[in-house]
Amino acid sequence: MNIFEALRESHEIQRDLAERLIQTSGDTPERRELFDQLKNELFAHAVAEDRYFYIPLMMTDSGLNITRHALAEHHEMDELLEKLTETEFSNPGWLAIAKQLSEKVHHHLQEEEHGFFQQAGKILEERQKTELAKQYLSEYGKYKAIQKDSLV
Repeated sequence: MNIFEALRESHEIQRDLAERLIQTSGDTPERRELFDQLKNELFAHAVAEDRYFYIPLMMTDSGLNITRHALAEHHEMDELLEKLTETEFSNPGWLAIAKQLSEKVHHHLQEEEHGFFQQAGKILEERQKTELAKQYLSEYGKYKAIQKDSLV
């Protein structure tokens, strides 16, 4: 498995959770559970992706601009997650913020898969792509476990 395949696995989970979340209404256990799952997925993915995809790319001149853009989008998603955390689940505005987050997630993943990955594929060596996938999956798994434990 290479880094792109590893990242795509989490991307599919993010898309699914974001879609399901915006189909919910009111302060329900389903909304709370989906929000927690999406929040945890985005966190574990972003930490591991930043460390084992974007930082290596940032070390090259040609990878610097895509990295800056992607990290800025990660920050925007973090801000939307924070707004959602601070807003009552029953507040009608909660769903509007959740829809903004879903749109941002979908936009970011589309941009990564259909732009960044192609550029990164030219920058990273084949051996590096495989090694980064191993490191990413290890870090991602660790943060998923930490987040899961904090919910219990």
